[in-house]
This record gives sequence, structure tokens and C-alpha cells, in this order.
Amino acid sequence: MIPASHAAHPAEVVTLPVDGAHGLHAPKPGATATLINDLRELFKVKVVGLVLVTGWGGFYLGSLASGISSLQRGLLDALLGIGLVSAGAGALNEALERTTDARMRRTADRPLASGRIPLPVGLLAGLGALAAGAWWLLLHSNMLTAALALLTAFTYVAIYTPLKRVTSLATFVGAFPGAMGPMLGWTAARPQIDWQAVSLFAILFVWQFPHFMSIAWLYREDYARAGIRMLPVVQPDGWSTVIEAVFYAALMIPVSLAPWWLGMTGVAYAVPATILGLVYLAYTIRFAGILRAKSETESRMLARDLLKVSVLYLPLLITALMLCANGKH
Repeated sequence: MIPASHAAHPAEVVTLPVDGAHGLHAPKPGATATLINDLRELFKVKVVGLVLVTGWGGFYLGSLASGISSLQRGLLDALLGIGLVSAGAGALNEALERTTDARMRRTADRPLASGRIPLPVGLLAGLGALAAGAWWLLLHSNMLTAALALLTAFTYVAIYTPLKRVTSLATFVGAFPGAMGPMLGWTAARPQIDWQAVSLFAILFVWQFPHFMSIAWLYREDYARAGIRMLPVVQPDGWSTVIEAVFYAALMIPVSLAPWWLGMTGVAYAVPATILGLVYLAYTIRFAGILRAKSETESRMLARDLLKVSVLYLPLLITALMLCANGKH
């Protein structure tokens, strides 16, 4: 589970001229629309979507390894359970971070931070979704997947979330739950942890660091204001941020080829994976330009470009892996 979403701004009252003197007030969004938007933010729907995409990939590849069809009902059951656990963890994360969210411009309008959803309601919603997802996985998938999902949520909520205010190493810790999507999908289809599943986990784990560093640099002032010890906050000169991003982007190339070495795919995957990895590395090296940027605008542009490339890279790599996968690997 990768925390990254922007809060929606409240609708403003718009005055329209009528007969040159009077005005009409455009109505604010209805209560239902506001509630839907708040629930989407509370449950971090964008993050859940990424988890489901990677979980789908893991389930598909695990199904091939087991020699069964991934179009069976088990796929939907697995994604529903994984999605509920992810949504519950996201809500609990927002509950714990409501005070720090309120100090940051990009998160101040989140429903718990702004007070539109009371804390007890947010906690109950998070715990309810978490419990429902774990129960669903236990009932319709297997105990291993349910246990791993709960362990992922615990690490994200109880360890990573409070650790962000203590040390920049929280990013490393947070990468573990953030990489669990394909592992959960794999074990839902094939209830055992194989080296192939570990390779999928490794891809997600390594991918996150350039992605995280671009976000951390973009919002370093916000993080500093909230007391969150991201690397650009602790070491504001940018050197550590760049070194960590470039190191993991370079590591991404051999790690992304691990499925090929393990016999999950053929050369048809290795070629696009290498090309994608080189592009990711090139944009990460370009990101190093923040060290000599002449303006904040230029610095933010470099970080934003890396962020965009990182978001495109992952689904393209997973798609190539799924399209080129061998059966019974």
C-alpha cells in the first residue's frame, strides 16, 4: 500500500449577476456527492486501485504456475478481500495522521483532518473494512493470504505510520507493505510463497524508492511543517535523496529481470523490461538536476517528471510480464 493521493478542495460559492444588481448563489455539492468524495479519500481509493492491479498480476502469474485459469471466481474473491484490507488500512492511517494531515496544504482537506468525518466513525470504518477483508480472504481464499494481508496492514498502520515522525528510515519500512500486492495475489491463487512470488515482491519494493523520493522532494516543505522526517526534510541539500533514488533505479533493471531468470517469461519480456528500466533510470538521473536547479520551479519540474514516469513504468512492466508469462513455470 503506497500512500499518495491529493485532497479535493471544497466547492466555493459562485455569484452570478442577475439584472445587474442581484446575485444567485450556485449550490454546493449535495450531501451524497460530498460523502462519496470523502469516503473515496478516507479509504484511499487510488492507492487501493494500484494494490488491486498488482494483486491481479500476482494472481494471474500464480494461476499459471498452478496450471489453472485465472478467470475463475477466485480472482474476484481475492481482489475483493485484498481491496477491503487495503481500504481499511488506508482509513486507519488517515485516522492516525489526522493532526499531521491538517498541517499540510495537500492533505488538510481530508475528511478526518478537516473534521467532516468524526474520528470514531473513521476508526470504525477502517476496522470494519479490515476485518471484513480478512474474513473474506479466509473464507474464499486461504489462511496464508488472510494472514499476510493482516500482517501487511499492521506493518503499514502500526509501524510505518508512527515511524514517519521519528526517522527517515520509515520509507524503507513502508516499502515492505507497499510491495505486498502481487504477493497477496500469488498466494491467493497458489497458497505458498515461491521464489517467483518473491521476485514480484522485489519489483514492487525497489520501484517505490525513486517514486517516493520524487514525492518527498515535491512536498518537502509540507512534510517539514507536519514534522514528518522524510529524507529531503532531514537532509535538505538533496544529495541523499538523489543517491537513494539513483541507486534503486539502477537496481530496478536486474530486479525487473528476475522473473525471466526464474523461467516465468522469455526474452519477449526481458527486452521491454530492460528498455523500461533504462528509461526509469534515465529520468532518475535527470532528477539529480535538483542539486543544481536554478529555481524552485525547475526543481519541482524535475521531481514531477520522475513521478509521472514512475507511475507509468509500473503498469507497463506488469502488463509486459503478464503478456509474456509462461505457463507451468
